[in-house]
Amino acid sequence: MENDNLNKLWEIQANDSSNFNPKDIITKAKNQRNGQYISITIMSITVVILIIYAFYYAFNQWNTFNLGLILMISSLTLRIILEFYSLYRKEKQLISLAQKSYHAYLKRYYKTRLMINYVITPICIAVYIFGFYLLLPYFKGYFSKAFYNYILISGIISLVAFIALIINSAIKEQRFLKQLHKR
Repeated sequence: MENDNLNKLWEIQANDSSNFNPKDIITKAKNQRNGQYISITIMSITVVILIIYAFYYAFNQWNTFNLGLILMISSLTLRIILEFYSLYRKEKQLISLAQKSYHAYLKRYYKTRLMINYVITPICIAVYIFGFYLLLPYFKGYFSKAFYNYILISGIISLVAFIALIINSAIKEQRFLKQLHKR
């Protein structure tokens, strides 16, 4: 929905005594939505790469390598589904609710996001790390020592960067929730 349309919807409610400026809310919502799109894109690319690799090389016979790939793919897929559900549910509410109701909805939404960020996401990350750990013996056996070290180091760096991105997003969401409670 366009910013102008949202502004018109919320400015109609002139009797509302809220301190919220519709433009500020729209800007923060867009920034948060863009962050979610970036997270979804990164996770989706990783899932696609893992699936392609799995179908070309891994599923000849069942072993812990396949289990590791499935764990990694499953944990990322769950996180992608949660992000999409969260994103589209929020946008649907933005269009259908009045400003005051949307403010109350945002409080509930960000409390739910805190649960996702602090409970479900660490579980997904742990499952992903365990899956990666299951792959390492196979990588060590099939690849040269230099390439194995590259995979290990780049995997750890990617994981740390991904965790930092999630932590940054969670901190921003927590700050926004605090701002919502102040108003």
